[in-house]
Amino acid sequence: MFFPRTRIPVEIKRAYSMMIPEPLKKGDTIGILAPASPFDPIRLEQGVSLISAMGFKTAIPKELYGSNGYLSAPDAIRADHIHRYFSNKNIKAIVCARGGYGSIRILSLLDYDLIGKNPKIFMGFSDITLLLAAFYSKCGLVTFHGPMVATLPSSDPVSRESFFNSLTSSSPLEMSLAEGVVICHGKAMGPLMGGNLTNLCHLMGTPFQPDSRGHILFLEDRGEALYRIDRMLTHLRLAGFLNGIRGLILGAFEGCGDYEAIMGLADEMCGGGEIPIFAGLGSGHGKRNLTLPMGLPAVLDTENGSLMFQHGLNRK
Repeated sequence: MFFPRTRIPVEIKRAYSMMIPEPLKKGDTIGILAPASPFDPIRLEQGVSLISAMGFKTAIPKELYGSNGYLSAPDAIRADHIHRYFSNKNIKAIVCARGGYGSIRILSLLDYDLIGKNPKIFMGFSDITLLLAAFYSKCGLVTFHGPMVATLPSSDPVSRESFFNSLTSSSPLEMSLAEGVVICHGKAMGPLMGGNLTNLCHLMGTPFQPDSRGHILFLEDRGEALYRIDRMLTHLRLAGFLNGIRGLILGAFEGCGDYEAIMGLADEMCGGGEIPIFAGLGSGHGKRNLTLPMGLPAVLDTENGSLMFQHGLNRK
């Protein structure tokens, strides 16, 4: 069922009470955290230089450059970093250093009341999808699926511009879908949600599984064989996660084989024409990684070729 702009269903109205963080202004401080795996220090410093060139200061905990095997630090320390940076009034946004693995290990250690009382921009993708989803489902925080500090140097100029605009603009964002492929035409309204397909599957059946009903779902992934994409989409369907979504957007599926076959699977799993489906949005594990506000109400319009968010960040 598709809704014109003049009609906002009940569950969409509830999205307007979500916690929308304030935009940044030049001179504000961005905290850098590594909630999952260790990172390449050289790439991190390159990313910090790019953020500084945009006019922002950065804050990095002294423990950030350590490692604990395949994790950046023990679970308790990584969770504590998140608590410290959300409660620190001088830090206006948090951008993750890298994904990898480990976010799922700290979900049960986080104080969601503390996070909810201190809303601010939180950005990352890949493994950080788990934190984006948990913050949205547990405390209603609008988060940002976009480049991380160590991936920013390899992002193209359009992605860097999108990164900056998403952090600083209080105006509604509108994204062109001219370069992608429409699988099923239509128009849908709902808050955007989603991220990395693999990690969303890991949330199924946990207390941190988000409610997808009434949402436009975004999915991306990297390095997964077609049969694994099939298995994960089937998992989401059997878990009921695809029931009630208003639309579907496929981002980058880097190294996942035949993209047309992935589009066919998405169409099959999501009802075969019942909702609008768009494929090819430049967001995910490629050089083009556009920043997407997760939780903001949006309109997906395949006829006009646009994804339009209903409003921007809060400006005091």
